[in-house]
Amino acid sequence: MVSGAFRVRRRPGALAGARGGATAVEFAIVALPFFALLFGILELGLIFMASTTIDAATAAVARQIRTGQFQSGASDNVAGFKSAVCGAMSWISVSDCMSNLSVDVRTFASFASIASQPPVKNGQIDQSQLTFSPGAACDIVLVRVFYPWTLLAPLLEPGLPDLGSGQHLITSTVAFRNENFSNGPPCS
Repeated sequence: MVSGAFRVRRRPGALAGARGGATAVEFAIVALPFFALLFGILELGLIFMASTTIDAATAAVARQIRTGQFQSGASDNVAGFKSAVCGAMSWISVSDCMSNLSVDVRTFASFASIASQPPVKNGQIDQSQLTFSPGAACDIVLVRVFYPWTLLAPLLEPGLPDLGSGQHLITSTVAFRNENFSNGPPCS
């Protein structure tokens, strides 16, 4: 049997018609965009899963503020709120959640007066801009939860609020009027 290299040397024009490595070359051309797209889809799925999980946990714990259950509990502070939110997020480790989650709970005079900017300064969450005031019965409350997410797929960076160093901000926000849990006059 005559080897392929020998045949190419015998006929110089045969190299242009050779098909031995065409599949490998085509795969090499297509592989980089394919894997970039695949990893981008996986990263986007993780971001949506994290965002949905944080939204559900924030809404569940904010409901406890709305009904007055949180204010009457033993852990009615920011650490108790963070612990409750992190406890409701089953797939994110509690220690990671507790160290990275930032919480801002404020009361307002009316829904029209609610104005909120992300508390980001110099690529970091500015803890001095965060407060924790769950309010009393009939108060209007804004609950915001911030979680920095580290991206693995750099092509997704332009679509999310940037914190620098490959981290982007996932935010969950809930606004509501506390229920009349003190049996006072009806809320107006």
